[in-house]
Amino acid sequence: MRIISGQYKGKRLIAPKNLPVRPTTDMAKESLFNILNNRYYFQNISVLDLFSGTGNISYEFASRGTEHIISVDQNFHCIQFIKKTIAQLQFEKEITPFKSDVFKFLEKHQSQYDFIFADPPYDFSEKQFLTIPHLIFENELLHDDGLLIVEHSPHTDDLSNHPNFIERKKYGSVCFSFFQKTSL
Repeated sequence: MRIISGQYKGKRLIAPKNLPVRPTTDMAKESLFNILNNRYYFQNISVLDLFSGTGNISYEFASRGTEHIISVDQNFHCIQFIKKTIAQLQFEKEITPFKSDVFKFLEKHQSQYDFIFADPPYDFSEKQFLTIPHLIFENELLHDDGLLIVEHSPHTDDLSNHPNFIERKKYGSVCFSFFQKTSL
């Protein structure tokens, strides 16, 4: 895995082989950040990275100047790797890791974010995938102009049935479903 842009552009990070992760591919990540570059000034936003795994997406935001990033994963070893990498890249002020079940975190968390990224296991059921936007919008975790992106396999059932769904983009074996608040 490598950081695509920003202060640490080109920096390669090697995650331990025993982590139960599937990092977002460089091609998909680069395509995603090309979309986000046209939408955000990275220095001015807050980010919530759910099912953060290796922290791949969090490092990309921090490298681009985002100063408020929360990374949530339930795996102890993933959180340890994120903490180690944060120290190595000196992102202690930018990234705050939380060891927690994502669904429990979303039920209790009260802060709002400009951008939320969720990369759950690809073998989740449609119900599990749709629980993510449901909890985020029910608990008002996005700012009014905020964006939620859920990464999933092309084989995942259609997430467009959710009322906050706006579009789906496919990059190789990776799909991103985009969600926003709906106007009343």
